[in-house]
Amino acid sequence: MLTWGRQRGFNLIEVVVTVSVLGILVATVAPSMADFVRSARVRTLAESTQNGLQRARSEALKRNQVVTFWLVSPNNTASPDDTCTVVSDSAAWAVSLDDPTSHCSGPDATSGLPRIVEVYGPGAAGSNIVVAGLAADAATPASSVSFNGYGQRVGAGTLANIDISTADATARRLRIQITASGGIRMCDRDILAPDPRACV
Repeated sequence: MLTWGRQRGFNLIEVVVTVSVLGILVATVAPSMADFVRSARVRTLAESTQNGLQRARSEALKRNQVVTFWLVSPNNTASPDDTCTVVSDSAAWAVSLDDPTSHCSGPDATSGLPRIVEVYGPGAAGSNIVVAGLAADAATPASSVSFNGYGQRVGAGTLANIDISTADATARRLRIQITASGGIRMCDRDILAPDPRACV
């Protein structure tokens, strides 16, 4: 008498059904995952910019003299070098006591300027990121903000808002606000008051 052993493994129908279900799950999750990654990049760049602003303010307090935070180009460099220029639309920045144009990698050999404190470049993370430095009216482009020895924002027409988002505007749209008293806060432009994360 012939007896059959117990079947082991999967048959073709089971494999096809499993692969189909996995394909449907991946197709539904992939777009939201891409949005999550874009939002995380925006948040990371906003936090690094906020840290740069706080560094400029703390240096001004420590040195008891004016220290400036500058937005510099190019936007996607890993470390700003001597090709840098001051702009209002870059995720790269420099903290210095003097204008860092053409000297972001260090001081000029003859003058010792621009007395760099710190520079930052986002590298590849800066691609597809839109940065807009704006004055207090939120319409006029601005590229720098200075803090005095009391930690207050000084100078007319200086940077008061930095908007950070992606080029396709599918991710979070964050803003860093710098108050006249020197307060630095990050807010979400898509959230409405009275939520504390809303921009005011």
